[in-house]
Amino acid sequence: MAIRVVLCDDHQIIREGLRSLLEKQTDITVVGEGTNGLDAIRLVRDKKPDMLVLDISMPEMNGITAARRAFQEYPKLKILALSVHSDQHFVTEMLEAGASGYMLKDSAFSELSSAIRTIMSGGLFISPRIANNVLEQFAKRAAPVTRKKKAHKAELSQRESEILQMIAEGKSSKDIAQTTCISVKTVETHRMHIMQKVGAHNVASLTKYAIREGLTSLEE
Repeated sequence: MAIRVVLCDDHQIIREGLRSLLEKQTDITVVGEGTNGLDAIRLVRDKKPDMLVLDISMPEMNGITAARRAFQEYPKLKILALSVHSDQHFVTEMLEAGASGYMLKDSAFSELSSAIRTIMSGGLFISPRIANNVLEQFAKRAAPVTRKKKAHKAELSQRESEILQMIAEGKSSKDIAQTTCISVKTVETHRMHIMQKVGAHNVASLTKYAIREGLTSLEE
């Protein structure tokens, strides 16, 4: 039986290239495509794929949040991140969100089918160029750290991360409330808590923080 895959990337040319490659594989079939994290979750629910291949920096909902939510709902789902980011931070965030693989976009297309098969067989796939750095990062994270080092990054809840991304993308409190199905007052409360946690005093500071943490980007 063919491996059922959902692709999510906000760049059409990337999706078309990936689909073209995968359509040549006799054991892999693409059952859905999306342009953002919300699409990813919807398609996982509707199509029940074996694997979700998704970008990290996407509008509406980033790949890290989408992967976390999809994996929580469907623990058997295999997830492969596809990104331009080689920074260890993004890799570890995706793996902790439930991904079983992380592939750089500048990798050879042929690497994708290999990654999918490796993950579906129960393995972990990390692009060779960043594999050693990832292992070193996990080793450092496993070692004891000081309170000062732990405190350098704000601990945002899943909901706070979602709202922060939407704030950074210029959405109003009303728009955010409609998207998340909560009240405007609750959105404002979340905004206040987020600003306190990240040490921001205005939307510009929140946006800068969101970009630095990979929750959104400057791309349209």
